[in-house]
Amino acid sequence: MKKVVFACFCLVAIGLLSGCSKGARKELIVAGSTSIQPFADRWAEIYMKKYPDRVVNVQGGGSSAGIQASFSGAADIGTCSRELKPEEKGLTEIVVARDGLAVIVHPTNPVTGLSLEQIRDIFSGKIQSWKEISNRDKTIDVVTREEGSGTRGAFQEMVMGKVRVFKGAIVEDSNGTVREIVAGDPDSIGYISLGLVDERVKALSLDGVAATEANILINQYELVRPFLFVTCGPPSREAKNFIDFVLSEEGQNLIKMEGLIPVQSR
Repeated sequence: MKKVVFACFCLVAIGLLSGCSKGARKELIVAGSTSIQPFADRWAEIYMKKYPDRVVNVQGGGSSAGIQASFSGAADIGTCSRELKPEEKGLTEIVVARDGLAVIVHPTNPVTGLSLEQIRDIFSGKIQSWKEISNRDKTIDVVTREEGSGTRGAFQEMVMGKVRVFKGAIVEDSNGTVREIVAGDPDSIGYISLGLVDERVKALSLDGVAATEANILINQYELVRPFLFVTCGPPSREAKNFIDFVLSEEGQNLIKMEGLIPVQSR
């Protein structure tokens, strides 16, 4: 049985290319967002079981890398976990799921919720001790994602605005690593995909609204981002087959099982 090929996607070119470059290849390359990657791995696994003659190679690298890979033809499908920027709008974009962005702390942290302003102040370095929020007299260990990450881009847009994450923050290259650090550090705070929250971390409420799918569906929880597939021009036949599978009832049920919000739910 063919298996998903796990690879680290590296893009050397800097800046978006002006045109699309496509070449014939035997396998479908899906590359980009590390937030989408674990879900895409699962989609590809099920897809290849359903169609044994097809091969889907899922790669990471970040949302910006996935967008550039789509422009350059290095990927059949780029993946992006943020809204496209104006200069990226030349791509064909397909929303395949939606995801909440959860601000997380260690389960033993007595803090259960923060305001948007408090989160912004913590990640900008304005608030550096838990004592300013609770009776916990500990320095806050801030964990963030790297520049170019779709999760970082969504957090910057929805939470930070024009304020930058302070330079003393710990920078990690995947949501899974952020989760592991917060799970092992009682004084830390980070942000990850809501679909990746488990018992090892605690998702904080935002302005009194819990980070749940139910609250997202009734437009109460504000930190919501799209999971996008992008192609340069119309998708190839093989790319369209995979996209159609992800958007099918079977694919969307799988999305729900994986903790994401199906596109039909909004």
